[in-house]
Amino acid sequence: MNILLVAGGSPDKWPQLNAKDFDYFVGIDRGSLYIVEQGWSLDIAVGDFDSLTIEEQQLIQKHAKEVKKAQVEKDDTDTQLALALTFKKFPEAEITIIGATGGRLDHFLANLWLPLEPRFQAFVQQIKLKDQQNSISYYMPGKYRVEKEAEMNYLAYCCLTPVEQLTLLDSKYTLDHVDVVVPTSYASNEFVGTTATFSFASGMVAVIQSTDK
Repeated sequence: MNILLVAGGSPDKWPQLNAKDFDYFVGIDRGSLYIVEQGWSLDIAVGDFDSLTIEEQQLIQKHAKEVKKAQVEKDDTDTQLALALTFKKFPEAEITIIGATGGRLDHFLANLWLPLEPRFQAFVQQIKLKDQQNSISYYMPGKYRVEKEAEMNYLAYCCLTPVEQLTLLDSKYTLDHVDVVVPTSYASNEFVGTTATFSFASGMVAVIQSTDK
């Protein structure tokens, strides 16, 4: 099952996507309004909706099949609430999050670090963040082969934690069993073919494919 989570970031930063590729749509705060405006099915709306007018909230109430309204003052962000709820409903789902980058840096970092939370670590490889220029996927220790996405020119291995024995193969710049002692982004690498291989023994790595505007 493929699920699209739409956060409140501006649609002009969204990646190109086909709504038919998704089985279920989750709106996060203003993202719920964007789903309605796109004419997509709003399966569930989540958040405190503090960024919306009364009229916009009423529009969401009218179109949403389900609404989960949170208190404005809370421990979790709206995105955390939405992700936790989605995995509770659909633990096997593949989740793409859009509208979660490109705005305030505090919001972006909260979203980037979501998979580090213990409650989400069982689902790490089911989460992807995407925008117009970037596609971010997450990995726990192991050996992996990643496929080059269309229109993406760059490849980065972002160590979100200290990482042991990081090995990068089949890319322009390689590493051989390197221990990374602080969070580090090995940026501006490139594919040399249609796939690249990497492995590591501990920690968490975000693989970022990106392009210039």
